[in-house]
Amino acid sequence: MRDRRYLWLMGLWLCSAWAQAVTVQDDRQQAVEIAKPPQRIVSLLPSLTETVCALGQCHKLVGLDRYSNWPESVRQLPRMGGGLDPSIEAVMAQRPDLVLMATSARGAERFQALGLTVLVLEPRTHADVQRVLHTVAQVLGVPKAQSDAVWRQIDAGVLAAAQSLPPQVKGQKIYVEVSPAPYGASESSFIGETLTRLGLRNILPASLGPFPQINPEFVVRAQPDVIIAGDSSRASMLQRPGWAQLKAMQSGKVCALSPEESDMLVRAGPRMAEGARLMVQCLQRTAGGKP
Repeated sequence: MRDRRYLWLMGLWLCSAWAQAVTVQDDRQQAVEIAKPPQRIVSLLPSLTETVCALGQCHKLVGLDRYSNWPESVRQLPRMGGGLDPSIEAVMAQRPDLVLMATSARGAERFQALGLTVLVLEPRTHADVQRVLHTVAQVLGVPKAQSDAVWRQIDAGVLAAAQSLPPQVKGQKIYVEVSPAPYGASESSFIGETLTRLGLRNILPASLGPFPQINPEFVVRAQPDVIIAGDSSRASMLQRPGWAQLKAMQSGKVCALSPEESDMLVRAGPRMAEGARLMVQCLQRTAGGKP
């Protein structure tokens, strides 16, 4: 009798263990097996950090890249370098059972050789944000209903932003600068997709790639109605050939975003709706000619 009960309990335990094990495909097209929901996570990409937290799993983070800064609760966590220069020693010291990295990051093979489980994901489009959200939820053992609810909230937020856009600015030509080099966000970027959903026109075509480096003269020829850029870009704009003559510059239709606002706008993740609202707020302000 006791033997039967032991076998029955063991069967239940094995079924539970097997139910927790999942295999997902990451953005390297590699199958990553997760034996059980991880409890110690290192995230080396801000959008992945934000995704973990949006799923209610912030408490499982034990280390981050130097740029992850949202939500507030993660700011005191140990830093592991950046995507291009992760500290192998710092990551290993945290004994993570999962490392989240971008496709553009370095060190994934090294971490795997040292016995760590690595999941490589890098959202670049709206569809990617939804896909990555569901993949991370699956790996963390978060119910699909919960990740569905998070995505619906993001999608509804973008729609609400679009509906709040003043009718008189719909169809305006927009230039979004993501770095002072300058690099801009084209139609094929997730920011470009947001602009399209807002009913706006992007001066940078998809053929240039998602975030191309721009010849300043290209913007002069395109004559955007509104420019959205980080505060770090604004100081250099007037030094660029022909930019003093841009109508947007002359009429004050330039929105300079704070570092916190720039982070919100340029990360393809759970705060995508907030990024859309930032752009709408910019257009609401500049409709009256006030930067």
